Amino acid sequence: MKLDKYTVGKRYGKALFDLAMEEQQLEDIYQQLLSLREVYEELPDLGNILSDTRLEPYEKREIMDKLVSHYQGTMKNFLEVVFNYSRMDDLLLMIDEYEYRYGEHQGLISGVATTAIPLSEEQKAQLEEKIAQFLGYKKATLSNKVDPSIIGGVVVEANHQVIDGSIGKQLEKITRLIKK
Repeated sequence: MKLDKYTVGKRYGKALFDLAMEEQQLEDIYQQLLSLREVYEELPDLGNILSDTRLEPYEKREIMDKLVSHYQGTMKNFLEVVFNYSRMDDLLLMIDEYEYRYGEHQGLISGVATTAIPLSEEQKAQLEEKIAQFLGYKKATLSNKVDPSIIGGVVVEANHQVIDGSIGKQLEKITRLIKK
């Protein structure tokens, strides 16, 4: 039975986190994964290329050698395992899982705050503080996404939870109550 991408991402990300914890390299591996994510953002097809069966193994190996030359130790070994199992196209999901576990371990949470207009730095900092307290974390880091359709207020998505404080949602509730 072939595993779906999300299950693979969770398993590999958890395995790397557990290994990094055992070797006391949580922060180092985390920083390396962030740099790897940047590579994948700059070259969005890299994972597909390294997992593509149409390419000759030596062609993929040349690309992989250039990629792993920037890493060493645990990170390099991890990338080799992922490559050997043709899972390089799932690497971003693995990074997401590691980042989630890292954040949990550090008492950090990251998410997205959707607002009708951009938040100022002060508003963003206040919201991050409130969300961290509300969800029981030491610190929250939120990126701001603008969506005028929510009319006003904020919708926060973090830790697989949605906190909808938008005016659009409140108007929707009022409309349903009036129709009853």
